[in-house]
Amino acid sequence: MILITGGAGFIGSNLQAALFARGCETIVVDRLRNEEKRYNLAKHPPALMLTPEALEDFLGTAPPVDLIFHLAGGAPTLDPDADALLAAHLEQSKWLWQWCARHDRRFIYVSTAATYGDGRAGFSDGIAVADLEHLRPLSPYGQAKHAFDLYVAGQVAAGTRLPRQWVGLKLFNVYGPNEYHKAQSTSLVKVIYDQIQVGQVPRLYRSNHPEIADGTYQRDFIFVDDVVAVMLWFLQRPSLSGLFNLGTGAARSYQSLALAVCRALGAEPRIDFVDIPKELRGKYVAFSQAEIRRLRSAGYTAPFVSLEDGVAQYINTFLGQADPYR
Repeated sequence: MILITGGAGFIGSNLQAALFARGCETIVVDRLRNEEKRYNLAKHPPALMLTPEALEDFLGTAPPVDLIFHLAGGAPTLDPDADALLAAHLEQSKWLWQWCARHDRRFIYVSTAATYGDGRAGFSDGIAVADLEHLRPLSPYGQAKHAFDLYVAGQVAAGTRLPRQWVGLKLFNVYGPNEYHKAQSTSLVKVIYDQIQVGQVPRLYRSNHPEIADGTYQRDFIFVDDVVAVMLWFLQRPSLSGLFNLGTGAARSYQSLALAVCRALGAEPRIDFVDIPKELRGKYVAFSQAEIRRLRSAGYTAPFVSLEDGVAQYINTFLGQADPYR
C-alpha cells in the first residue's frame, strides 16, 4: 500500500492518477477545502482518504504502508510565515522520516529548486552536508525545504537508521493539469493561457538586471508527466536512494514559454512587459537550471518532454477541454 501526503494537490493528484491506472492501492492525505482539489481526485479516487490531522493516529497503528510519497506542505513561494512553513515542511517531514526509519518503510519526498537561492552557488544536488550548507535560499519556503534536506544529509552522515529507501527530489518549475487551485503559485503556462483567453496580450516581468534583456530570464520548465515518470521509476527501484534534481536539464526563457503558449493557441506572438512587483525584487532569480547528471548516472535514461510539446499537450489535452482535469 502507498500513502501520498498532499495527494489531492497538483503533483500528488497526477501521481495518484498514475498509480490508480496501475491498480495500486493508495491512501491520500490532504484537505479538500476547495472545489478544484476535489475535482483533482474525481476520476481516480484513493482506497482511503485521510485529513492531515488524522495521519499520526493512523500511522500509530503501524498499518501495512510500504512507501510514503511525501508531497504535502505546498505553499506560496513567498509566504512570509516562516514558522508555519517550518512546521509544515520540517517538523512533519522529520516525523514521517523517523516513522519510515523505525518501521523499515520507503520514503520519497519532494524538495525544491528554491533551495538554490539566486543560483550563485550552483545547482549541484549532492547530499553531503558540505554540499548543502553553503546554499542560501531567498524565501521562507526555500529555507524550510532546505532545512529538511540538511536534516536528511545529517542523518545519512551520522549513520543512523534510515528508511529502507529514501529519495529526495528537488523539483524545478513544474507545469501541467490539476494545478488550478494554486492561485498565485499557478504556472506561467496557465497564467498566459488565461490572459490570451480573455483577449489580453501576454505579460512578462521586465528585466531587473541591465545586462539581461526583457523576457530572457530562464527557468527549467518540466511537464508534470515527467515528474510522475521519475517518481514511478524510483518506486520500481527500492534499492536506490539519494537526493536528485528533477528538471529537464535545459533552461528556457520566459519569452520562449510565452511564445509556445501563443503558438498552441494560434494567437498573435506578442508580449508586453511590466515592472517586477516590489515584493519580488531581489528574490526573482534570473537563471535556474537542473544539473541532472546524478539522475542520469543512477540510470534514468528517458527523454524529457520539450517545452513546446509539453505546453501544446497541456493546452490541447486539458486547458482547451470542457473538463480540464486529469
